[in-house]
Amino acid sequence: MINKLVDKIKKTNAPIVVGLDPMLSYVPEHITKKAFDELGETPAGAAEAIWQYNKAIVDATYDLIPAVKPQIAMYEQFGVEGLKTFQKTVDYCHEKDLVVIGDVKRGDIGSTSAAYATGHLGKVQIGSKSYSTFDEDFATVNPYLGTDGIKPFVDVCKEEKKGIFILVKTSNPSSGEFQDRMIDGRPLYEWVGEKVAEWGADCMGDSYSYVGAVVGATYPEQGKILRKVMPKSFILVPGYGAQGGKGADLVHFFNEDGLGAIVNSSRGIICAYKQDKYKDMGITAENFADASRKAVEDMIEDISGALANR
Repeated sequence: MINKLVDKIKKTNAPIVVGLDPMLSYVPEHITKKAFDELGETPAGAAEAIWQYNKAIVDATYDLIPAVKPQIAMYEQFGVEGLKTFQKTVDYCHEKDLVVIGDVKRGDIGSTSAAYATGHLGKVQIGSKSYSTFDEDFATVNPYLGTDGIKPFVDVCKEEKKGIFILVKTSNPSSGEFQDRMIDGRPLYEWVGEKVAEWGADCMGDSYSYVGAVVGATYPEQGKILRKVMPKSFILVPGYGAQGGKGADLVHFFNEDGLGAIVNSSRGIICAYKQDKYKDMGITAENFADASRKAVEDMIEDISGALANR
């Protein structure tokens, strides 16, 4: 699957991923009203509104992008109905030939981690049959429990030719409370980056490992260091746009060939219709997906321009 991701980035010339992280407050009123009229102000009604919102954004952007990244917590808050919408979203994005990065941030030990890996990336055995359930192409994984928590995911990645992105240096302001702690003269995130490179060394696609890393756009200097620590790991870069990252900050996350990283924007794309920039173009809540498409085009231009001028 890492090969497919690289190929799609080359074809689209867009090293970006759209984060499908919807809150109900993001969904335009005309969509929520229709869903609530049909299903009531219920978890099912909320899940239907989010499904229609996601579908419109995917329809407006799929031809421009290589991948999407649904954040499962935004769906789990609505219980089983929300998870149904998560599944529908994953399946629909696959129909559009998009690579799906499940932002699930799982990580446990032994059989529990194996079950997470099976549920999100592998196949579950039921009697004489096996089934792919959530069936994302990649999953985000928390490394805090060490190799015990990562190995089951790596095993499934090898079997299914799928991938993971391991949290190394996250984009949130308090990430440094743990990740920047000095251990034997080096910050913890560097030690984690070395383990990512080690875990991925025997799990390779054509050019990059199935085992990637998450490094926030808000920490460009750390990204520069980690690019060298993990030369064969693809880097998923959250924090663009709404969290302050911009194209000029991101060039060091990429290798010299312009590959090796994929940049995520969530609110900046799915809520673009709320930005004055797009309102001034005459875009309203009724045609919100047009703003999402324009935001994708602007993001591609920003990152491509920064890479060309580095």
